Amino acid sequence: MKADLLKYVTNLLPNCERFAFSQQSYTKPFVLWSLIMKKISLFVCFVLLSSAVFGQNKYWIYFKDKPTGAAPSVSSQTLKNRAAQGLSAFDESDLPLQLAYLRPFAQHAIQIQNTSRWLNAATAVLDARQLALVKSWSFVKNIQPINGQFYVANVQPVKRAMLAPVMTQVQAEEFKKLGLTGKGITIGVIDAGFYEATNNGALKPLFERNAILDQRDYVNPAHTPQFFSAPESFSDFHGTEVMTAISGNNRTEGVQYGLATDAHFYLARTDHGLREWRGEEDNWIAAMEWMDSLGVRLINTSLGYAKGFSNPAENYEPAQMDGQTSAISKAAQMAVDKKGILLVVSAGNEGDDPNWQIISTPADAQGVLAIGATNQKLWSKIGYSSVGPEFLPYLKPNVSCFSLYGTSLSAPVITGFAACLMQANPALTNREIRAIIEKSAHLYPYGNNYVGYGVPLASRALALIQNPDLVAQTARQVKVTGTAYNLKLPENETVTVFHKKNATHVLAQEALRAREGQITIKRRNGETQTTIDLKTEVIELIWE
Repeated sequence: MKADLLKYVTNLLPNCERFAFSQQSYTKPFVLWSLIMKKISLFVCFVLLSSAVFGQNKYWIYFKDKPTGAAPSVSSQTLKNRAAQGLSAFDESDLPLQLAYLRPFAQHAIQIQNTSRWLNAATAVLDARQLALVKSWSFVKNIQPINGQFYVANVQPVKRAMLAPVMTQVQAEEFKKLGLTGKGITIGVIDAGFYEATNNGALKPLFERNAILDQRDYVNPAHTPQFFSAPESFSDFHGTEVMTAISGNNRTEGVQYGLATDAHFYLARTDHGLREWRGEEDNWIAAMEWMDSLGVRLINTSLGYAKGFSNPAENYEPAQMDGQTSAISKAAQMAVDKKGILLVVSAGNEGDDPNWQIISTPADAQGVLAIGATNQKLWSKIGYSSVGPEFLPYLKPNVSCFSLYGTSLSAPVITGFAACLMQANPALTNREIRAIIEKSAHLYPYGNNYVGYGVPLASRALALIQNPDLVAQTARQVKVTGTAYNLKLPENETVTVFHKKNATHVLAQEALRAREGQITIKRRNGETQTTIDLKTEVIELIWE
């Protein structure tokens, strides 16, 4: 996070407890906007000024628009609450405010008392001069005295969902039918902190049954006794959210968020949110060795390292994401090859960064299961999800699934998926489980460097456990001549198309909607193959 942004946000909160922001450019869990607004809404108390100050009144100040492309700024707890009440998961009202609109308040010594994502507004006490000034700002849509005469538009309810959206996507019900909940499986989680995990409603069942076997803080070993209660930065919540995506199950609200609801865990904190340096990789390796010594076979790490180090001299170059350069990737490959560990890693959130775009380390290690992120409806690559480097001789990411908040929360879903498979057949090796997850994905065998083999499906994975040589009957290849291909589809059905320069490297992805009962796929310059993703079927076009 930029230093001036840190200074501005903390200046807004002069009388409140200030939690430290990381000044790094994250390859980790959250989009910047989501991180700031989400955590502020959870922990920051705004100063309440007296409305009795002579010559001043309190106002709602409404803004004209919201930042385009921003992620919804809501917590996982919020999503659980809405699902329990049958409401829409999110809409425009959940997007964060334009931070640029808030800066002028601080510059003119106007104290913002509160902000509202729902109303796209802020409140402040203004005198006559300040009121005139705020009215003159071009980004202010309207100003109203606070008199209780405002309302929030109703949100249309949807059918109550008992499973989080990604659970439906990966067919979690298929595991539930067979009682596969990760029982008997021990999972290691290496992350940036697990603050307030003991108070998270979705994790309450874990602590009730003493499922956390042990924990270690490699950043500040002396803080291990306060592992869940001693925050140092906003990153300390990251591991808590990761745990929710692995095994979260809120019984009060009746919503399941993770697949491994009956697994046991070892937890390690290796990443410090206040700075980014390669010494954290040493922490990570030490945690891996500790977990290996305890016999842990399945480890999730939703951390990634690329650039943005506090000392720019430590930044990696894209060409170094080769699975062989970083110490952390070397250790990851050793864990896979020599220790029999199934290591599930977030691919990274640099997909929209033109100066990077590709996966971070250790997702680049060949043997790890690197997880990207998809859109919820179309299952195409969501913008921020990092792509696999074209110089790698193997496919990355391996698979993908839906996540609102980065690949840090898609990797844990697949970790829970793997735990269910290990429960179904404990004799499976780490390589066998990885192969089953890849083959169970909806695009297999036509993977690409945007989403890997696609979204793993529980029904296919369970069938592959019974018959590892099973060949998917939902994939077919079509040879095409000319520059266009027409495919008949139901009217208005929308599909994802991956235009590729070769078997795995994507030139572009696009969504096509059927018109007059068909879609027309036009061959692009340099395109040799095209994958048509119908979800229930995949068609690979070979252009001749």
